[in-house]
Amino acid sequence: MTARKWLLFSLLFCLASPAWPQAAQPESAQPGASAVPALPADIPPSAERYSLRIMGNLAGQQAAWTAPDGTLHLFLQFNDRGRGPKTTSILKLDSAGTPLSETIQGNDYLKSPVDELFTNANGATHWKNNAEKGEKKITAPAFYVPLNGAPAETALLAQAALHNGGKIALLPAGEARVQRETALDVEAASKKKHVALYSIAGLDFAPTYIWLEEDKAQDKSKNNATNFFASVDSWGSIIPEGWESAVKPLLAAQDEVKNSRSTVLAAKLAHHAPDGIIFAHANVFDAETGKIIPDEDVFLQGNRISVVTSGFGHPGMMHPQVIDAHNKTLLPGLWDMHAHVGDNDGLLNLAAGVTTVRDLANDTDSLLARRQRIADGKEVGTRIVLAGIIDGRGPYQGPTKVLVSSEAEARAAVDNYKKLGYVQIKIYSSVPPALVPAIIDEAHKNGLRVSGHIPAEMTAAQCVDLGFDEIQHINFLVLNFFPEIKDTNTITRLTKPGEITAGLDLNSPKVQSFIKLLQDHHTKLDLTLTVFEDQYMTRIGQISPGFQQVADLLPAQVRRGLLTAGMTPPKGMEDTYKKSFAKMLDFAGLLYRSGLEIEDGTDNMAGFALHRELELDVQAGIPPAQVLQDATLNAAKIMSMDKDLGSITPGKLADLTLVDGDPTKNISDIRKTAVVVKDGVLYYPKELYTELGVVP
Repeated sequence: MTARKWLLFSLLFCLASPAWPQAAQPESAQPGASAVPALPADIPPSAERYSLRIMGNLAGQQAAWTAPDGTLHLFLQFNDRGRGPKTTSILKLDSAGTPLSETIQGNDYLKSPVDELFTNANGATHWKNNAEKGEKKITAPAFYVPLNGAPAETALLAQAALHNGGKIALLPAGEARVQRETALDVEAASKKKHVALYSIAGLDFAPTYIWLEEDKAQDKSKNNATNFFASVDSWGSIIPEGWESAVKPLLAAQDEVKNSRSTVLAAKLAHHAPDGIIFAHANVFDAETGKIIPDEDVFLQGNRISVVTSGFGHPGMMHPQVIDAHNKTLLPGLWDMHAHVGDNDGLLNLAAGVTTVRDLANDTDSLLARRQRIADGKEVGTRIVLAGIIDGRGPYQGPTKVLVSSEAEARAAVDNYKKLGYVQIKIYSSVPPALVPAIIDEAHKNGLRVSGHIPAEMTAAQCVDLGFDEIQHINFLVLNFFPEIKDTNTITRLTKPGEITAGLDLNSPKVQSFIKLLQDHHTKLDLTLTVFEDQYMTRIGQISPGFQQVADLLPAQVRRGLLTAGMTPPKGMEDTYKKSFAKMLDFAGLLYRSGLEIEDGTDNMAGFALHRELELDVQAGIPPAQVLQDATLNAAKIMSMDKDLGSITPGKLADLTLVDGDPTKNISDIRKTAVVVKDGVLYYPKELYTELGVVP
């Protein structure tokens, strides 16, 4: 996962990193071991303790306390599929509660060592972490945003901004703006608290939300560590121990605020043309043939394509909105076949010309609610194709509520997804191999596609033989040739391919035999190449090649997050990791030349990453026109939606993307999105990007 990879951190205080954090070798764990790490014994009894839950399941803790010397101590740890940070932060605060110094030590999400330092001596600030080193002289209040900070630090940031009139400069760059949104009384175990919701703009593409105890901050008679109360989201939450029952009302109140904002944005950014739309003199991409048809006029009425002709004029349209498409290419709306839809993704995707995504794992209730808001015009978003995740219980279970341990549970989970309107099942990494046949059988009985990771102790070939319709991620294709690597529900599935892919002989009989198996079963492949480019081609402190073109356009703190995309190879294997990614591209090209269907999915930052995925396909040797077909009509065909989507054909739904240039000749022209139509509604990328803080 990527857009949701940090789970809670993306919702709390950590940067909105669009790719993977750094990696190291995993800590060992015994099968069946507890998924929740024990809180260290040296945490003071007086510490404020918080439980951290992922998809409702207890995953870790935060502790906060003030030491006798007056320093604030914050401890954080959680387990997410064998990954997760374990850090201790020590902060010295000024009279306003703003950090004058901070040290953070421990390990990050993927177990790399953390040694972060910030100091402010009379306005001379210095900071150093695994990705950055810098200094700045400040003459006004400023707040350093740590790369490895604990969630409770959001309270410090909010308080610092509120003391400064509601806004404060961020270090190394940016500005935070804090606003009180609403308040709520919550109750647990016969106790009551009054908490307030605050939004913090400047950490991500859209506001970050936290709940604070306002009375606690004002109570100077008590030695309170922070006034942080909670951060809640459908994916994860952190809240004081004993107050877990308050998550539901907090989330409901927070969603009301967020949904109100989404409704305002939808009214502002969605442009309706009641008398129709004409794209005049467009070079139309024919997704059936992969060719450009020059100087065509495309007429839209309502949410459908009405006429495609070379002669301007349509008697049924009295006052249409005419869009001059001279020297531009009109394509069907693009598809991202591997998404995990979050709050900002609708705007990011539409700005990039993506009008349909397939969501491959999400909280069911929140995703269905978001889909309905989009349909009702209350949120800007793409079409969302539903794929439901299923995983097994254990220390490496995925971030989902749908966990199964028996055949009865597995079949019931499939049936429930069918009832909810899902069209695909995604089998995740900790599903017991014995349950895989039952899941596939039940899914196919219900007319659902089946795809997924390759569960631990299994190979891709075994899953294809059992009936997988497609496979997610090219690393699992590589691991098929190394069956001795069995713990693929751990971080091993990321680190080992970096070490071994470089030496894979693509002409070997085992590779050719596997390709023949894929051909015989007509297996589709969702390679997510951008993920592995970020991991293997980039070192900490660098920006991945795929984001170098857009980095300077992004909000300051989002741009900073790009520096954490790369993995940390074992000593002496830096070049091997790069060679492994080059071999992955060679493998992708071989799969294409072998007649296998390549999907375009990202599992990465919405919008921008799909552009890069298409570029990487071309680098792998797939012709640009074929890549565009894969990202439009072929995607619609795979999901059996080509009757209404995937090509610019009269009668089909009006999902279109106008780009400045010809991506059939230069695939990177796909980045030059000029106008997007989704379901007959016009969107202008410049407006969408401006709302996200992206320089258009």
